[in-house]
Amino acid sequence: MTGKFKGYALGVAAAASYGMNPLFALPLLGAGIDAYSVLFLRYFFAIPMLAVMMVARGRGFRLRGNQVVPLFILGLLMAFSSLSLYVSYLYIGAAIASTLLFIYPILVTVIMAALFHERVSLLTVVCIVLATGGIALLYRGDDGMTLHPTGLLLVFLSALSYAIYLVAVNRGGMKEIPTLKLTLYVILFGLLLFAFRFQWDTFAILSAHPHLWLAAFCMALFPTAVSLLCTSAAIHEIGSTPVAILGAMEPLTGVAIAILIFHENFTLRLAVGMLLIIISVTLIIAGGTITNPLLRIRKMFPRLKNRKKRLS
Repeated sequence: MTGKFKGYALGVAAAASYGMNPLFALPLLGAGIDAYSVLFLRYFFAIPMLAVMMVARGRGFRLRGNQVVPLFILGLLMAFSSLSLYVSYLYIGAAIASTLLFIYPILVTVIMAALFHERVSLLTVVCIVLATGGIALLYRGDDGMTLHPTGLLLVFLSALSYAIYLVAVNRGGMKEIPTLKLTLYVILFGLLLFAFRFQWDTFAILSAHPHLWLAAFCMALFPTAVSLLCTSAAIHEIGSTPVAILGAMEPLTGVAIAILIFHENFTLRLAVGMLLIIISVTLIIAGGTITNPLLRIRKMFPRLKNRKKRLS
């Protein structure tokens, strides 16, 4: 297997694993576990996985005092993004939610232009128009029914929160924190939000349906640990921009799972709307203006970079 082929395969695996949220979250939500408790399980299982990865890479856990509060705020942003997405599944379905969430790179571009005065190119304007057209198509189904406004608002807030998070982690002192350590503490602080609302009867539901323990574990394993590992390895092989473009597999995976496993409807309007959104986001990423904010992963595995230098 050539390095380039391996890199593209890892990039696809990274995006696909990140897009597996509906596969593991929907059975838990369908069993009567509320979104707060589902996300508590996801974050709780993810923390030791990330900690093991840090130890394996020789990373320290120590934080400076001035990093704690910003990380706490980032944790709340990430937790709110996750919560909004999971609750949106109950209103508009996982296929449409997964597609609409993918507008977050465009929101990053808009935030960077509005707050940090980055130049808005003609390509950016075209991509925003395309994405808006895709959303309009998704908003009204083939049967004339419109999306539930609460679900639409929730998934937009999820995408916006994640976009703000991506901008924030690439500004100021947060840029100095390796991504793996940053992710660990963001999830740790985000866990606190869910801990306050955790429903203790969740354990009774899990005991009655033991296979749901596996779903909870895999929900942390694939969208978190596996996705991070594959993303980092893919960037090492083929670079950041191709890996970011391969992120289009995220909504495609979510849509495929929703349709093939949970039997959600797949219509022509959904297909066209999804295609417009994916094209618009891919063009934004290919333009190179937000590749680094989307994929600040390289510092997570500095030994790979050092090893490459020694071999050259």
